Amino acid sequence: MLSLLTSLLTAAALLQGPAVKPQPATAAAKPAPAPPIPWSATRRLTMADFQGRPGPSDRLAALTSADIKSNAACRDFVFSATVTATFDPNTSWFQNPKMASEALLRHEQLHFDITEAYARLMRQKLAIFSAKADCNKLQPAFNNVTKAVYAAWDNEQNRYDQETGHGLNAVRQAAWEKQTQVKLEQLKAFAVQ
Repeated sequence: MLSLLTSLLTAAALLQGPAVKPQPATAAAKPAPAPPIPWSATRRLTMADFQGRPGPSDRLAALTSADIKSNAACRDFVFSATVTATFDPNTSWFQNPKMASEALLRHEQLHFDITEAYARLMRQKLAIFSAKADCNKLQPAFNNVTKAVYAAWDNEQNRYDQETGHGLNAVRQAAWEKQTQVKLEQLKAFAVQ
């Protein structure tokens, strides 16, 4: 009888799986990464959006990590594409958030606005591309279109920082703000609705 009872208890233990050992208390769990923020004409970046931390060798006052995400597909030999300008809160930072100024935040916002201008430019180029897209040779042709836009966007971001002294030249900063708003307006037809 004892062996039958022992067998039943052993079988029940095997069905339940191994015993869960209590885990030692650790430091507070890291919060989940913040999701990317899509560009919006009505939602401006705030200081709280910059959740990343600079590395020990980072000397800039701030960093905006923005991206243009593009995808293309052919379904039933019909081309479609999506392009989104996004801001990554997890890798964007202020060197000293308590000392950051509104002017610095405006400078970083304009990096994101420039990203949106190039996302619109890519949507424009892909709209033209879709008229002659060959779904059998989609990937190389799509890559050629997007590669050119990505290169121009990167050059524009670098030129912006160089010409404005990373936002320290208020006159050049104002000129860049004005010209970027003009670009956004010119490409308004390619804004995400």
